[in-house]
Amino acid sequence: MIPKTFREVIDLGDGREISIETGKLAKQAHGSVVVQSGKCMMLCTVVSNYKQSPVDFLPLTVDYREKFAAAGRYPGGFFKREARPSDGEVLTMRLVDRVLRPLFPKDYHSEVQVMIQLMSHDENVMPDAMAGLAASAAIQLSDFPFECAISEARVGRVNGEFVINPTRAQLAESDIDMMIGASADSVMMVEGEMDEISEEEMADAIKFAHEAIKVQCAAQVRLAEAFGKKEVREYEGEREDADLEKKVYDMAYDKVYAIAKAGSSKKERGMAFSEIKEEIKATFSEEELENFGDLVSKYYAKAEKAAIRNLTLDEGLRLDGRKTDEIRPIWCEVDYLPSTHGSSVFTRGETQALATVTLGTSRDANKIDMPSFEGEENFYLHYNFPPFCTGEARPLRGTSRREVGHGNLAQRGLKGMIPEDCPYTVRVVSEVLESNGSSSMATVCAGTMALMDAGVQMIRPVSGIAMGLISDAESGKYAVLSDILGDEDHLGDMDFKVTGTAEGITACQMDIKVKGLSYEILVNALQQAREGRLHILSKLTDAIAEPAESVKQHAPTMVTRRIPNEFIGALIGPGGKVIQEMQKETETTIVINEDPVTEEGIVEILGVGSTGIDAVMAKIDSLLFKPEVGSVYEVKVIKMLDFGAVVEYMDAPGNEVLLHVSELAWERTENVSDVVNMGDVFDVKYFGVDKRTRKEKVSRKAILPKPEGFVERPPRDRNDRGRDNRNRDNRNRGNNRNRD
Repeated sequence: MIPKTFREVIDLGDGREISIETGKLAKQAHGSVVVQSGKCMMLCTVVSNYKQSPVDFLPLTVDYREKFAAAGRYPGGFFKREARPSDGEVLTMRLVDRVLRPLFPKDYHSEVQVMIQLMSHDENVMPDAMAGLAASAAIQLSDFPFECAISEARVGRVNGEFVINPTRAQLAESDIDMMIGASADSVMMVEGEMDEISEEEMADAIKFAHEAIKVQCAAQVRLAEAFGKKEVREYEGEREDADLEKKVYDMAYDKVYAIAKAGSSKKERGMAFSEIKEEIKATFSEEELENFGDLVSKYYAKAEKAAIRNLTLDEGLRLDGRKTDEIRPIWCEVDYLPSTHGSSVFTRGETQALATVTLGTSRDANKIDMPSFEGEENFYLHYNFPPFCTGEARPLRGTSRREVGHGNLAQRGLKGMIPEDCPYTVRVVSEVLESNGSSSMATVCAGTMALMDAGVQMIRPVSGIAMGLISDAESGKYAVLSDILGDEDHLGDMDFKVTGTAEGITACQMDIKVKGLSYEILVNALQQAREGRLHILSKLTDAIAEPAESVKQHAPTMVTRRIPNEFIGALIGPGGKVIQEMQKETETTIVINEDPVTEEGIVEILGVGSTGIDAVMAKIDSLLFKPEVGSVYEVKVIKMLDFGAVVEYMDAPGNEVLLHVSELAWERTENVSDVVNMGDVFDVKYFGVDKRTRKEKVSRKAILPKPEGFVERPPRDRNDRGRDNRNRDNRNRGNNRNRD
């Protein structure tokens, strides 16, 4: 029996649409949908345990996977099975998680799993833009306590026109690539990269995406109503005690306010706040703490948050004593590490990043192998966040999702300023050594300086800043905070990071926690961020004003040469023998790629110093050498034969030609050594390919004056040669008969 299905269709314009269907697959999940656009299909399932978890947070797992079968491909590597998620999949998980998590009740602690799988791929559809829609649609069909439907959409701008969920081809021509997550009422998440756009243009792009998201949210609501919206499940929430909350608030608020107003370092502040908390706990008996000690900690945190927020809203002061638009002290240094190709240290307040740059060939490109995309990155950035940077000792469990996300943001901020004609593959690594507020933006700043120190000719330097927002709906007050601290990150209603040049924004990441944030406040916040970015940018350019004119003495120089495709085989040699010997002799790295457009070979030569590179270039010149008929060339004798000498062109070592004995001199030559010897250097004239011998012909005598009285022997008639041959044959036959 075919199950009953329910379906909603969303019109994207341009003949494109997205359908949401439920009722056919994964019916034991608490909610499941199939989202389809073109041939792209993804299945999303959601499940939540009915028993509350003992932890004091929401144990939400968002898992996004792309199946290789979806694109008719096999997984790469030895084991033909999908394994750990790729960075691209991790980034999609983070995008969805950041929008879903705030919409669950704060006291809902049951484990939730959202699993999204790409089951069928369409090269004209980018699946990550539909992952948020799929997750929310599945939750709408469940009984989870969830505030409202949300969706995510990608917005691009092609030829000045905004496009929702552009194709990859359209995105290649777009100057904006932004992912927006929102409900029907509020924008909640923004992340993307731009080609130096203005703050107003960014706000316009967000508005455009939000209108499309409203349509997608309405479609989810209609689907849930048609399917039969389930009653929200009951769950055991957190204990509450209003009297205890007021008691703790009264005991903590004024003390926290005073410490916050005093302005102190992270360590001093943390110790002072801990002392207040312990003093409050000391007023309760052991039995009371055993019964509701968790509530005391919870209510103290609320009082601390309220005091710090009110200090900023009422007096314009912050935890470290700064004003709302003030940037922490900055110091920078370049060329810090002597052996790297480029390095820098960027320190802002209690946040510090050490960046290194490594230059390589196309062989060092970062290969991306996903069912939805295959390609290479010639510029990429890796971000490391060790436990010691926050004064902690934590287990080391490999690269975290946070490190992948923050590194990707910094990479997107910088990559647009790497010129297209940069011959190198460039890898930037950021080691976060201290962290108290936006190490990802410190990474952008350190990365900019390290790139310029390495001699990468950046179009313009890039800086980044982390911003915050504290607002009060009742009073209408709000404060935009420049260069937020780690403690301020979770206290505000919005935190966002913006990177850019003096010309405009190159990347951003926003998490908006307050409903109905006006676009006026958003633009004001972006304008304040611009002022902060430019201040930080001036500190970077004070440390290094322009990119170094060339790479460091110990860093490799890259030279690129194009050759016709027919010469690639000769340069590589049988079994790679020629190129391998050449790399060994010249101490260079040689990489050969084919350009399918121009049908040429692109030869990359990477070496320290010019000697080895010059030797490789000479070999290529020799390989491409084609003498012109009638031209004179200098040659050297490299081999003596009975019937001539083998000579090598001095301008093209390795190119040899036979100089026949008859072309050595005008006089008759019996012995080659009577005229030339090994190692002799002289000029010859090139005559092209001889039609009779089908071999290249060069002549020494052709450029020598004829001796006085020299009479050239006339060429013999072919018929005479034929008669001579016949007479010789007759004589031979007669002699043979006489012998018989």
